[in-house]
Amino acid sequence: MMPTSAPVLSLDRPPGPAEREAVAFRLAEIACAAGVILRQHELGGCRHHLKADGSPTSQADLAAEAQIVAALSETWPGIPVIAEETAAEAAPAALFFLVDPLDGTKDFLKGTGEYTVNIALIAGERPVAAALAAPALGRVWAAGDRAVEASVTEGRPGAFGPVSARRVPAEGMTALVSRSHGEAADEACLAALPVGRRHGVSSALKFGLLACGEGDVYVRCGPTMEWDTAAGDHILTQAGGCLVGPDGRPFGYGRRPGQYRNGPFAAFGDPTFAGRVSLPATCPERA
Repeated sequence: MMPTSAPVLSLDRPPGPAEREAVAFRLAEIACAAGVILRQHELGGCRHHLKADGSPTSQADLAAEAQIVAALSETWPGIPVIAEETAAEAAPAALFFLVDPLDGTKDFLKGTGEYTVNIALIAGERPVAAALAAPALGRVWAAGDRAVEASVTEGRPGAFGPVSARRVPAEGMTALVSRSHGEAADEACLAALPVGRRHGVSSALKFGLLACGEGDVYVRCGPTMEWDTAAGDHILTQAGGCLVGPDGRPFGYGRRPGQYRNGPFAAFGDPTFAGRVSLPATCPERA
């Protein structure tokens, strides 16, 4: 993927292959620029509070989201943006963006560095271009019709190179498990797989690691939102992996009647193992 000018997007038609590549590169630039804001807040301290659902939000979330929404609206006016902090009630269209300006706020506040910026373009019900940046780790993934990764220097992506998910090694799967979330149902699903080791990783960073062969499976039966998964889903899929729901099919995005909530899912680097898990039909109720 090489830098190009951003293509014109129209609600009347989905973008073609070359357009998807160019959109993905521009999304990577926008995600990395938002990462500069997050790093400034991370290194300088950051005020935060709890939202109604008990999850934290911060000055950093709001500042990064404002920059992302402004950049998307300037580059592609007329394409709706559905973003976690300020535009979660917006309605989707034939084309729309899903944005999480700071996925992994708890880890951001703890200073672990395992947080991401997630941006995806959805056409119909599926992502067609996406970027996933890990600002503190200096990494960014992107995908139009192919998955690529670059290092990040001074808030800009460097040269992109292709990445691909791996087949399961002889010593067994590496399961990427959350540092801050966990369900008994997750472990029940993993028990059906040849897991050789578990590696604790936070946020949508798991999708990037799966996409470049640094893990094999990520199961999440607890609640997530569409902006948590759309970018990583697309990048992993274009790297040769998959994300499936309880019906064994890929997720559809734009579920406004469901308030953009996901059900349980399993993400695999090697799709041949997708049929081995039995996900619950719905996310477990929280006590």
